[in-house]
Amino acid sequence: MPAEQRVKRLRPEYDTHTPTQELLAHARQQADALNLDDYFVVDVDSHREPTACWSEVIEHIENPVMRANARHDFDVRRDILYVHGSRGHTFQAMHGRITHQDAQNEPAGESDVYRDVELCRRAMHAMSIDAQVIFPTALLGMGMNRLAEAEAQIAYAYNRWMVERFCSQDQRLLFLPYLPLQDPDMCVRIVREFAGRPGVVGFLVTSVRYAPVHDNQYMRLYAELEDTGCPLAFHAGPTWDDDWMKTMNRFISVHALSFVHCNLVHLTNWIINGLPERFPGLKVMWVESGLAWVPFMMQRLDHEYLKRTSEAPLLTRLPSEYMRDMYYSSQPLEVDHPRLLQSTMEAVDAKTQLVYSSDWPHWDFDLPSSIARLPFLSEEAKRNILGLNAARLFNLEVPERFTKAAASSATRDA
Repeated sequence: MPAEQRVKRLRPEYDTHTPTQELLAHARQQADALNLDDYFVVDVDSHREPTACWSEVIEHIENPVMRANARHDFDVRRDILYVHGSRGHTFQAMHGRITHQDAQNEPAGESDVYRDVELCRRAMHAMSIDAQVIFPTALLGMGMNRLAEAEAQIAYAYNRWMVERFCSQDQRLLFLPYLPLQDPDMCVRIVREFAGRPGVVGFLVTSVRYAPVHDNQYMRLYAELEDTGCPLAFHAGPTWDDDWMKTMNRFISVHALSFVHCNLVHLTNWIINGLPERFPGLKVMWVESGLAWVPFMMQRLDHEYLKRTSEAPLLTRLPSEYMRDMYYSSQPLEVDHPRLLQSTMEAVDAKTQLVYSSDWPHWDFDLPSSIARLPFLSEEAKRNILGLNAARLFNLEVPERFTKAAASSATRDA
């Protein structure tokens, strides 16, 4: 046998058909070693692409012409009409080298639930996750759609399908309905229709968009959200379509900056225009931008504000103080400089404001061990970040066995 073939046989081989249990075998080992089954773990951001179910989603499109057009394109080309894709997404699988990013075509076996619900269950078991927020990757670029009605129609259709058909199959699957900011009236309708529905724990704006979040057309939406008690999440994403990003000649550059840039802009507009003062009861979460950018923004905005307070007349506190009241998802956690990470977590009050997210099955996903293994976090902080902060943010019921374990660990810390 040639040496090349002998070496190849010694290496594990993965493709798009590799079972989740095998892809995440080390995750299960880590969960067992760290006793993560004793922690209440909430994953605030995971992704699915149930393409096989788009034919069902399409039936919820209310505009009859758009519904007929979408049926045709899906039947003929399996193309999801009106969903604006981003060139940033196409590079994440490294041209097939990261197979689970391309697709998960593993056999689901016989089941009484959707195939993707079964795949969610497998991933949750492997990572020891008790509740998981699911969002479709395909919609992350919809904010750049040039057809405002298309964004609104697809958003409503997908929200209905997710709430009525997907999340209803397992109470551990949670959802943040998509808000199509190009249509503020539809946003208000979505909040009124879906707030309080089983599985709905908040609402989500995709950050790759050129919407000034402080525009008066959104004030009614924010008031509705504040009344529900549901948080508003801003989910970042990759794009090569932004004019600044077009100067990049490598995807690594785009990925490093675009996920941060969009949320950085929206957060600045949100704070400087006094929205935390206008809607003090509205909880805000920033998703999938990592954490390294947050201390930078705290310093930068405070520095500018103290020199030009007249330009932010609604503020009664420093910008950094408002930022410490916000929530941040952990993924992608920048762990390569431990001392900087520790300082960053102190700056954002991670013990109360940081929530764990996996971003599974994307290429740079983080396991719960990314939090559980941090040596500078107390046991209480680890439990809070992994699940109890999210339970407070989303108003989730924590099973008694986890509250007892948390109380016991707090006693040991003391």
